[in-house]
Amino acid sequence: MEQHDIEEDEFGFSRNYFLAKELGNSGKKSGHKLADIDVVDEQELREALANIEQKHEKEIDELIKTYKSSYQEWVCELRCGFGLLMYGFGSKRTLLEDFASTALTEYSVVVINGYLQSINLKQVVITLAELLCDQLKAQQKFTSRSLHKQQQPFDTRSMDDLIAFLDQHHLEDSDSFICVLVHNIDGPGLRDPDTQQYLARIAACSNIRVVASIDHVNALLLWDKKMVHTQFNWYWHHVPTFAPYKVEGMFLPLILAQGGSSQNVKTASIVLQSLTPNAQSVFKVLAEHQLANPDEEGMPVNNLYATCRERFLVSSQITLNSHLTEFKDHDLVKTRRDTEGQDCLYIPIPNEALEKIIKDTSQ
Repeated sequence: MEQHDIEEDEFGFSRNYFLAKELGNSGKKSGHKLADIDVVDEQELREALANIEQKHEKEIDELIKTYKSSYQEWVCELRCGFGLLMYGFGSKRTLLEDFASTALTEYSVVVINGYLQSINLKQVVITLAELLCDQLKAQQKFTSRSLHKQQQPFDTRSMDDLIAFLDQHHLEDSDSFICVLVHNIDGPGLRDPDTQQYLARIAACSNIRVVASIDHVNALLLWDKKMVHTQFNWYWHHVPTFAPYKVEGMFLPLILAQGGSSQNVKTASIVLQSLTPNAQSVFKVLAEHQLANPDEEGMPVNNLYATCRERFLVSSQITLNSHLTEFKDHDLVKTRRDTEGQDCLYIPIPNEALEKIIKDTSQ
């Protein structure tokens, strides 16, 4: 009798379940859309986040002091051939920049901001090759004959040739190296497998040392065993700073926030400040033309090259193209055709905002 009651209860539960599903499906579907939600402006939301009072400041300051006391130990690890990988909760950008500016003053340092949406890695490798070439010249390791062989400009070489150059030439002092400081090596601009392979090959060069930070929970999936232990040769450091990701978060959209033009201006200003003075001047030439000729489709590439050549900002079309590639990678500059079918460059930012960007960059 009890068994029969249990079976009846189970049958009744199953029947009620399917009846409820049928009734639910027969009802009207909601016509509400996510776009109908009245969301706050992104700039207002970011300002509110910036005004949140930070807690435990005293304890955090003490924690940062313990990291700073380890700077010389970190330098020693770099000299021994290791790469430094910093992990832990909180932005490590300020900590790594302080380490570079105080403990690595004897070395050349190249910074990669991996939190940007796109990175021109070849331009980074060209910079490394130029720095190494200058150091070899200073040590008189390049004779006039060997210099003749190296006459091909670095910006015309392939990535493989550039990495081969970094690896085949050795500095006299075994403790000398060029440091590559990578903020967020797991960032969106560096996350693809090809870029990580190139970074690993660069790190494996005898004159290069890498100091990097990671924040993504799945960052370790970027590398295989060879990359971790042989090429990057990571020495891991747990350095939680509990600092907000203010700069890193600037380039990522906030959920349920509308992106405003003011945010685009702020992002463009930060990107410009990270570029070389010559690149900033080239951008300024294009911006001035756009402000002076608001009705035109943009500035023809040939005209931009002629103006920049007159002002000694570029020495060749190749140099200008490298600057333009940098601008396009960061969505600072776009191309469109005018009525005559000519390719013109323009800055996709309102003129009023563009004036503010030029003013901020000139300061």
